[in-house]
Amino acid sequence: MSTVLSVTKRETGHRSTLTQLRKGGAIPAVIYGYKLDSTPISISAKEFKKSIQKNGQNSVFSLDLEGKKVNVVVSEVQQCSLKDEVNHVDFLAINMAEELEVDVPIKLIGQSVGVSEGGILMQPNLELKVKVKPAELPDSIEVDISSLKVGESLTVAEIRHQTPVEIISEDDYLLVTIVAPVSAEQEEVSASVEEEQV
Repeated sequence: MSTVLSVTKRETGHRSTLTQLRKGGAIPAVIYGYKLDSTPISISAKEFKKSIQKNGQNSVFSLDLEGKKVNVVVSEVQQCSLKDEVNHVDFLAINMAEELEVDVPIKLIGQSVGVSEGGILMQPNLELKVKVKPAELPDSIEVDISSLKVGESLTVAEIRHQTPVEIISEDDYLLVTIVAPVSAEQEEVSASVEEEQV
């Protein structure tokens, strides 16, 4: 059962109104999507943060908008660059019977053999795009890296058939790679080359 969050319609067009909302402990937001025109709303910052911490950002929420329940997922969260605060939230209204295309965080599990041997883990991509019904939306996609050695990588092609949801990302989409550490001698050579170039 999805978590119910109360929201309120809000006026638009004035920056001062948004400032007052935030000072009052609310977050400006908007709902759009399935059977719904774009609607500006506000939501309690405390309740939103609490729900995200409890359920994860990829959960399905039920917004109570003036007595009408709207099933949504969080489409975008804008964070304040200076404070650990949410500036704005986009909610996407959804049809629970239809599949969604969403980005899901990648969760690395296990201790890589290569890292144990001194290699450096590189994770160029933090999310995977998947297609799934809302009720089956995972908090994350687990990727086991325990067998990865130095010089080896994992791509979508190698986990696609092990994952319970449909991955839309291309087969060559790089998930993680283990690179060899740079030795002190290599660093000295690199530094010497840079000095010569200067």
